[in-house]
Amino acid sequence: MRNPLIIERVRTISGSFAFIEHRFLRHGFWSSLSHQELLLYFFLVMVADRQGLSFYSYDKICTLLTINVDEYILARDGLLSKNLLAFDGTLFQVLSLPPEPVHQTRLLQNEEDMRREDPATIHQLVRQFKEGRT
Repeated sequence: MRNPLIIERVRTISGSFAFIEHRFLRHGFWSSLSHQELLLYFFLVMVADRQGLSFYSYDKICTLLTINVDEYILARDGLLSKNLLAFDGTLFQVLSLPPEPVHQTRLLQNEEDMRREDPATIHQLVRQFKEGRT
């Protein structure tokens, strides 16, 4: 066993409770998530209680993570579909890790897919609508 570099600063759990299984990295969960999904997942792990529950609202989450609502929705829905998170509309639960990560690689194949799925395209369409250019 190695000795800590700074003995006075060894981490301990003294207040809230948060942990990430090492399997999250070793088994490919990390690489299966987008940047926004990782950000939201780690935030929810950090603020959750021992059962993984958190009551943060979407506007507070967006403000704290400096992401917009579209990014939040995509990240939340991605975590739900990857079986890492449960959500009832007001309450989040970070779930225990499933046996293997869910990799979703559905390719966008046409203009309709781009309008419906691509965040950059969606953002561009919303901006054009707001500017009255549609």
